Amino acid sequence: MRASGTFTVADFTPAQVPGPQIETAVPVGVSTMEKKFDGEVAGRSTTLFTAAFDQSTATGTYLAMESFEGTLRDRAGSFNFAHAATTLGDGGRTDEFFVVAPGSGTGELAGISGTGGMKVEADGTHRIWFDYELGH
Repeated sequence: MRASGTFTVADFTPAQVPGPQIETAVPVGVSTMEKKFDGEVAGRSTTLFTAAFDQSTATGTYLAMESFEGTLRDRAGSFNFAHAATTLGDGGRTDEFFVVAPGSGTGELAGISGTGGMKVEADGTHRIWFDYELGH
């Protein structure tokens, strides 16, 4: 099944990185995020977000683990999903990875598995979709 929607970032808070840092040409940062979702994907998520990102060129790579609660189509529950990508200064994305964490589903989303993706439109709209199955 596929469920799609849009999302906005409701909160983005940089976090202190524990331990000694190794200096590289691109700074590494850790943040927490909260997102709001609308459409067939409706609800909210909290995110642990790590990135090596150059603000001046808008180029870098990120890794994120999200905990989602809400609905996919008409089924309510929660689950985790992970995603990563390299973002390019021209707005492009490469090396994308997106997966639902096995065994993480609750409620009517228990047994969820699958993949998905994200895209940022030219007008700034953030889109998300899940290609998923519900097992038992």
